[in-house]
Amino acid sequence: MDFIEVSVTTTHAAMDAISNVFMENGANGVAIEDSADLTREHPDQFGEMYALDSADYPTEGVIVKAYYEDNEDVTIDFEAVHALIKGLVQYDIDLGPIDWTLTEVKEEKWATAWKEFYHPVQITDKLTIVPTWEEYTPHSPEEHIIELDPGMAFGTGTHQTTRLCLEAVEKYVVAGDDVIDVGTGSGVLSILAAKLGANSVLALDLDDVAVRAAQENIDVNKVGDVVEVTTGNLLEGVDRTVDVVVANILADIILLFPDDVYRVLKPGGLFIASGIIETKVEEVAAAIEAAGLTMIERDNKDDWFALIARKEG
Repeated sequence: MDFIEVSVTTTHAAMDAISNVFMENGANGVAIEDSADLTREHPDQFGEMYALDSADYPTEGVIVKAYYEDNEDVTIDFEAVHALIKGLVQYDIDLGPIDWTLTEVKEEKWATAWKEFYHPVQITDKLTIVPTWEEYTPHSPEEHIIELDPGMAFGTGTHQTTRLCLEAVEKYVVAGDDVIDVGTGSGVLSILAAKLGANSVLALDLDDVAVRAAQENIDVNKVGDVVEVTTGNLLEGVDRTVDVVVANILADIILLFPDDVYRVLKPGGLFIASGIIETKVEEVAAAIEAAGLTMIERDNKDDWFALIARKEG
């Protein structure tokens, strides 16, 4: 089967949001070509990163590549998808040039496309995300390894928002916690919570593609006895109480449900919110506090922020 490759030149700030648009509009997978991969320093276990061919990467910013089946039975309105991407500017995201190209890709190239761009990513000293096809040896018994297939969904740990959220989950989730992951995407946050000893994790996403991708990643990591993944719109209809709610989604979506977060949190429970661009951080923090939660920490990487708040009591 052949594919159509849709390539968009954009910024680091916009790459996750653009990836999400592609996945929600029929893409079979998304690849990221990041200019920072050629200069980013890593511990020496990631020596492969230095062998990347500079000709395959942009000199600045990011190229997001989405892949669609080239099949007469599958009709994709690429102009509509392009318009949705342009519309992301309403969320105060710097989209950059968003140069747009479509290219036919033969099946034999598709079979190896993902492996050219994804390598192990060390998030913290005790957490590494590893593509399912790569061999990796943990550097200590305490190191948590999460295996992901980046071809299935965005949210693989390479973007600042995901890193911020992973670091917060590692810091705050403890053994025995009950957790809800709102907008689970690839399922990476739910998987980490399970590996940290969570008693239960409910992973929710409105997108059926993300739910299927998360389930596959959950199965690969053998945490299906802890993590339940299902289709859900934020916290609508959730009647359980939990110790931690985590959400790595856009700021305007976070603004829709702080009251529901307060409702489902146990006394002393935590809300970990990431995906918040700098221009929205004060508005989101105010909404979270207005719902009755107490802000205990904020962290950032570049223009992206994570907020951690507690339900007192």
